[in-house]
Amino acid sequence: MFSFIPDEYFLLAFGFILLIKGGDWFVDAASNIAKRFHLPEILIGATVVSIGTTLPEVMTSAMGAASGSGAVAYGNAIGSIICNTSLIAAITIAIKPGKADKKSLVFPVCFFFGTAAFYAFNAYFFGKFDLWMGIALLIGFVVYMVINVINMKKNPAEAESHEASEEIEAKGDENGSKGGLLKDIGMLLVSALVIAVGAYLLVESATKIAHDLKVPETIISLTIVALGTSLPELVTAITALMKGHGALSLGNIIGANIFNLVLVSGAAIAINPFKVPAEATFLGMNASLVFDIPLVFAVMAIMTLPPLFKGKMYRWQGVALLGIYGAYCVLQFIVLPNFA
Repeated sequence: MFSFIPDEYFLLAFGFILLIKGGDWFVDAASNIAKRFHLPEILIGATVVSIGTTLPEVMTSAMGAASGSGAVAYGNAIGSIICNTSLIAAITIAIKPGKADKKSLVFPVCFFFGTAAFYAFNAYFFGKFDLWMGIALLIGFVVYMVINVINMKKNPAEAESHEASEEIEAKGDENGSKGGLLKDIGMLLVSALVIAVGAYLLVESATKIAHDLKVPETIISLTIVALGTSLPELVTAITALMKGHGALSLGNIIGANIFNLVLVSGAAIAINPFKVPAEATFLGMNASLVFDIPLVFAVMAIMTLPPLFKGKMYRWQGVALLGIYGAYCVLQFIVLPNFA
């Protein structure tokens, strides 16, 4: 019926679906396990859920690095930051800009720009990412998580409800507490496998499509792959917007961008160090160094500086970011191929 559509496009779509569903199942299972042990819900959100929604990026970049495709690993991490900020966050800000807690933004925003500066320094001065850098980024991830949890314990937002824990315990009593726990652990393992398979299909099909279309892998990874792996963040942002929690969406995007730098990039580099991809060029220069990395700083500055200093977001931010993302896609698919 659809024989005119190449198989790799079906595999690409199927890979996206597996990533989304696998991430969803992982978050649910991990949250249930954490609540069974009466861990604070705020701690669950800061660790399990955040890592769960970033798993598609982690697995995709790790698979790319393991298969020797540094372009996929690099493009997915950097592209996801650009997509998260100038598309996903932009949509929520443009539709319904809201207030933000300036105090709570200081640490994550400073941590992001500090880590991004470290990342950019290596890209511009060394042109490659060595094993030591991957390890340093992963250590940064642990440090960020520890400091984040300590800060939340010092400044709890509100008393937490035990309804979710009681509901899980009630279900456990019906089927046997041990049986319920084993079911959650099983779902956790299955979801991790689903994500791994989805990431593998995504990397393999995206690479083949890039070769067939004679489009650099970096461009495919910076746009299509990055958008696909950022779908969990998009769902979270839309849900938060519908429930009137625009500031929550902002926090999720900033957190996801930090994870893309320290966890996604760190894991990929530690698995298989790689050079900064130079497939796409602009006037003889590496297009990624000319456009992609500077754009990461620019879009994050547009998104975070107004709420950091003014305590609120403005509709012009969302409109500007959407315009930038549109121009970025035109640059990647129309302009740069003509300069190759």
